[in-house]
Amino acid sequence: MPPKKATAKSGKRKASTPVDSAPTNGASKKPKISSGSSEHLRQPHTHAKEAEENGIVLRKYYPHEMSNERVNAYNNDALPRPIELLESALSETKSEREKIQVKDAVVHWFKCDLRTKDNKSLHLASEKAKEKGVPLIGMYIVSPQDFEAHLTAPVRVDFILRTLEVLKEDLAKLDIPLYVETVEKRKAIPGRILELLKEWGASHLFANVEYEVDELRREAKLVRSCLENGIAMDVVPDTCVVSPGELTSGSGRQYSVYSPWYRAWVAYIHQNATVLDLFDAPSKNPGSAREQCAKLFESKIPSAPENKKLTGEEKKRFKSMWPPGEQEAHERLKKFCDERIGGYQDHRNFPAEAATSSLSVHFKSGTLSARTAICAARGHNTTKKLDGGKQGIQTWISEVAWRDFYKHVMAHWPYVCMNKPFKPEYTNIEWEYNDEHFKAWCEGCTGYPIVDAAMRQLNHSGWMHNRCRMIVASFLAKHLLIDWRMGERYFMEHLIDGDFASNNGGWGFSASTGVDPQPYFRIFNPLLQSEKFDNDGEYIRKWIPELKGIEGKAIHEPYERGKGKGAKKAGYPERIVEHKASRDRCLARYKEGLGRDTA
Repeated sequence: MPPKKATAKSGKRKASTPVDSAPTNGASKKPKISSGSSEHLRQPHTHAKEAEENGIVLRKYYPHEMSNERVNAYNNDALPRPIELLESALSETKSEREKIQVKDAVVHWFKCDLRTKDNKSLHLASEKAKEKGVPLIGMYIVSPQDFEAHLTAPVRVDFILRTLEVLKEDLAKLDIPLYVETVEKRKAIPGRILELLKEWGASHLFANVEYEVDELRREAKLVRSCLENGIAMDVVPDTCVVSPGELTSGSGRQYSVYSPWYRAWVAYIHQNATVLDLFDAPSKNPGSAREQCAKLFESKIPSAPENKKLTGEEKKRFKSMWPPGEQEAHERLKKFCDERIGGYQDHRNFPAEAATSSLSVHFKSGTLSARTAICAARGHNTTKKLDGGKQGIQTWISEVAWRDFYKHVMAHWPYVCMNKPFKPEYTNIEWEYNDEHFKAWCEGCTGYPIVDAAMRQLNHSGWMHNRCRMIVASFLAKHLLIDWRMGERYFMEHLIDGDFASNNGGWGFSASTGVDPQPYFRIFNPLLQSEKFDNDGEYIRKWIPELKGIEGKAIHEPYERGKGKGAKKAGYPERIVEHKASRDRCLARYKEGLGRDTA
């Protein structure tokens, strides 16, 4: 997929007055600010216009960039978090929902869980339908506006639609219909779901929780709307192995550092072994379902919305690279566990080696559950302890756990979903908005081979090796000093595995603005990263054809090692910035923004 046109404008983000405090993890229960007394918190951030002009905040769907005062209201428990709204809706309606009797059908709403095996909500819906002898109906809503608002990459939309084709076939074998409909206006989705439920005579709707802000708020309202219409909606935790809110420190605080969080995560699973129990696939529908739901079985999977279409060449390319469906996910998992997981620790950081699982696309689309993956890995170990046995398996499980961690962060600090850094004081950093530099980064033409190879891999395949994600993110934020949120958006618009929580967490780490970040003064040297993790230049040569003829170590910096003429003749650019000068500028800019001594 070709890179989208850069939207940055020349100029800098001026530093704001350094009055913003860092986030706290306090769990103290304070009275929430009522909607009537929160108007002062709705004032935009002082640089809201800048964020809008540079494509960071989509005003078509969202308000201005929020003030740091509003961020701190979340941190001080003065504003209700979206996950709390959903929890309240479920707890306050529980007794009334339990009284509702099953009518003509039970519905499972597929979202980011496009699988039949180990799908908690689907399993519960199936059990409810089987208990009363009525059909189970699967439903998926295609929302062009959600795709646009959430920056969903066209390659990911294509993968979702291809996966729905496979899922529809898998469910049909069980006489379960999958109904897929495009709803043009995102605000119309709840109303349309209610219409469909009434049309099908369904009194029960099941769905798995999604932890992004829009989804939590929508489901909280829908739970109550369903009840008003005589329908019981259950929203259950499934995406995370350990649900957000289950892990707190001894003082009752949420973890914002991965290492202690991971120790608590492992201990929780060891103490509550049933969280790794896998849910059975749905039972076969009664024989009458084919006749009762005939029209639903005839429904087709729609084409991609106009705003997310691929070219014919792109569709063919991505289809060959990324086969869809849960069977493919399970085969890939098995192959990885059988052949590579043992060496994962030693080889995972080398992008030229096929050492990683490449399962992130399946985790994101839900064609594979994290529970299933961890159970498979543990089955290849010498112990049932997640933090024992073979080092490669331990390391891989800890990498899967990062996905849980970032969702926990998103649930507790929801403003990271709203274009704010985890550390609000980092809004005081004076970012650059250099269109030429951003375009060079997007297109893989910075003159730093390891950076350019990684960006070209992303643009061609919709995926990038994790080590390279850190390298290019650090380069954009610290060498170019371009607002990291522009890179975060570019990734989401191009990654087939674009997961908001993990992507945001990775960018926050690399730009030193997020939860558990690398220190601001740690600045990756692209040359050292290149020589350490692609020593022979195999990865670089694969993705930068202009440098295929460069032999030896000159591949890492051809202009500085006597191969400039050949590189220039082949069309490879010189460096757009120099490392030392960029490093010095970055340190000074961060210190200034954070109010640190620059003497």
